[in-house]
Order: sequence, then C-alpha cells, then structure tokens
Amino acid sequence: MEDVGLAAARVGAVWLALVFALIVLPSALGVSLGISEAYMKVLMKTLEWATLRIEKGVKKPQPQMLKTPANGIIERDETPMEKEIARLRRADFEFSDIFYFCRKGFEAIVEDEVTQRFSSEELVSWNLLTRTNVNFHYISLRLTVVWVMGVVVRYCFLLPLRFTLAAIGITSMIVGTTVVGQLPNSSVKNYLSEMVHLTCSRILVRALSGTIHYHNKENKPQKGGICVANHTSPIDAIILTNDGCYAMVGQVHGGLMGVIQRATVKACPHVWFERSEMRDRHLVTQRLREHVADKTKLPILIFPEGTCINNTSVMMFKKGSFEIGGTIYPVAIKYDPQFGDAFWNSSKYNIVSYLLRIMTSWAIVCNVWYMPPMVRKEGEDAVQFANRVKSAIARQGGLTELPWDGGLKRAKVKDTFKEEQQKNYSKMLVRNGSVGSLPTGTESD
Repeated sequence: MEDVGLAAARVGAVWLALVFALIVLPSALGVSLGISEAYMKVLMKTLEWATLRIEKGVKKPQPQMLKTPANGIIERDETPMEKEIARLRRADFEFSDIFYFCRKGFEAIVEDEVTQRFSSEELVSWNLLTRTNVNFHYISLRLTVVWVMGVVVRYCFLLPLRFTLAAIGITSMIVGTTVVGQLPNSSVKNYLSEMVHLTCSRILVRALSGTIHYHNKENKPQKGGICVANHTSPIDAIILTNDGCYAMVGQVHGGLMGVIQRATVKACPHVWFERSEMRDRHLVTQRLREHVADKTKLPILIFPEGTCINNTSVMMFKKGSFEIGGTIYPVAIKYDPQFGDAFWNSSKYNIVSYLLRIMTSWAIVCNVWYMPPMVRKEGEDAVQFANRVKSAIARQGGLTELPWDGGLKRAKVKDTFKEEQQKNYSKMLVRNGSVGSLPTGTESD
C-alpha cells in the first residue's frame, strides 16, 4: 500500500513539474513554446477530416428536409406597421387590420427574437463534441472511433490538465494579490498588482486552451475610461484581462468567488457592491464617477447587457453605464463555436456544470476588437448614447443588433412594450382621420 502511495506521489510530482515547466512558466513570461499552436493545427486537421467524412459518408438518399432560413425558421418581413397594414386595406379602419397583429403574434409564438438568443447557436458541421444537431447521425465506424478517442483525450488528459492550471491560476491570484495588498499605495504597488493580474489571467487562459486574436490594439482602453463589451460568458473578463488590466464592477459574492474578490480588491481598485447597495442606482453611479474621475486608476470593465447572450446577438445596453460620464472604449468579442460553446445558459446550467463543459471542450477560440473611443455628443441622452455604442459593437463583431432587454430571460415583457405598439397604431389612425370619423360614443382604443 505504501508503494502505491509513493508511486502516486512521484507521478503527481512529475505531472506538476511538467505543467510548471511547459505551461505555467512560459505563461508567466508571456512566451509560447509552440505547444498550443501545434495542438490547434492537429485539431483543425481532425475537424476538417470529420467534416469531409460526414459529407462523403451519407451515400443513401435522404428524405428532403425543409431548408431553414439563415435568420431562423421564419422568413420575417420587417416592413413597418403602417405600410404593412396599408397593403391589407384602402379605407381608414377595417377589420382586416387585425391580420397584421395576428401574424406577428403567431411569429412570436413559433420563434420569437428573444428566447432563441438564450440557447446555444446551432453548428454548421459537427465538431466531435455533441450530437444535438438532427443531421448528425451514425456515419462510419472510423468516425465513431475518432469520436471515442476524442472523449478519452478530453476527459482523461485535457480535463485534469486544465483543472491543474485553473487551480494554480486561482491560487496564485489569491496569494499574489493578498501579498501585494499589504504594500502601501504607490506606483510600485500598482505595477506589481497589474503584473499579478496579468500573469494569473494568462495561466487561466491556458487552462481553457485559449487562442485569442486581439485586433486594433492602438484602441485599448486607457486609465480613467470605461470599457464596455458584449457579454457571452463569465470568462469574458479573463479573455480581456489576458491583454490588459481592468477594474471590475460587480456584486459581492460568497464562497470561492468571495475569497477572490476580497483578495483582489486589496491590490486593485475593483468596485464591489453589497446586494443592498446595488439597488441604489445613485450610490452605484456616484462610486463609479469617483473612480473615473481619478485618471490614475485602471479603466472600468462593464458588460451593459447585464446577462449572457449566445454569441450571435447584442441586446439592449443598460443606460446606467453611460450616465457616468467619461470616455467609453467599446470592445467586441466573438467566439468561434467550432471548437467549443462559450455561451453560459444560466437558466439551464449552474456555474459548476458550465465550467465542466468549458474544460471538456476542444479549445476556446475568439476574436477581440478594440474600437476607437466614443464620447457622448451634445444633446444626446444616455439611452441614445448606449444605442450608438451597441450598434458599433454589433457591426464590428458581426452580431445581430436587437432592441430587447436581456432581462427577458427571466422576466415577463413589460407593459410599456405593448403600450408602445398600441400608441403607434393609434397615431396612425389619428393621422388618417379614422378616429375623427368614428361614430359618436365610440372609443378609439
């Protein structure tokens, strides 16, 4: 029994030594030994081969399936309400007006624009990770063997390796920021804090087998500014801090996350709020303004959507982030779903299940675009400014821009949305003179 324990200890020591020598140390120094690049090349070749096998493997004639439009199963007509109803009638008010609203209602029931943004996007070809696509059936024994080998590699090698790296990265973050936090406030403390955050983030990115392409680095957020980005996953923050340091904004948590928050805030001016304080918008805004006013502090990192969206769209930006003032640095993040699904569906998976899915995927590959800084124009309110920034991020990332609130993931549609459609229809009737022509005693609503 002692021999078994001794052998296990030796294996563990060799494992840690290799991890430190080949991954942790190069990550801390910001260099690469080419292991990740070689892994990605092999992975790309394997996925290309699998795609060809799928295309060639189906020799028997298959029943024809309805082609799905690129934007969903419904081909929507985005014609404005007034023009759409004008096609149905020529007089002022006719009973046929309800056809427009009925069609819109049926479209929303079958496939609305909101709920489909909270589920994983469908893949064009199988990535040897999942068989959720109805087109992915048994093709050949060779392809099945490769899939089984992939399961063994991901769960028996990559998962332990990534768990080891994640443990090293998190432990280093807690210990490093706690030690640096004991130093008096100075430029040396700020420099050491940034180095600790940057080094640990690099290790955590390696724990995800991350391959990140940063574009337009000349537009990177500067101190005293506000960095806003679209939100797909909790790892968005790690993806960004791998290339620069930010002051995080968020609610105080318990457990391991709470330990990390309490340690990091000692070394870096993160802005953490208690649950009771988060309800006080004025208090939150005041603390953020004080942070932005100090041009020596790190830029604030904010995800204005307030929830994770499935890597295909950008939803409504909360206006609070744009009422603070200062310079906004937009950042667009777009993941490549071919190698792994980075989207966190918090309604379906808890954080542990999500991290297990991430750590058993092939890799996390994404593009990050730094965009030119934007400031609020004269006469522009916070909502208009937020929409302008959102549009810029959507265009750069190739994402669909939606006006809906991401809070609809868990909440019902507000009455104001329904009232807005009623008001638009009423205005159209008034403009056409329909309301004035109604019989006496008839109400127009």
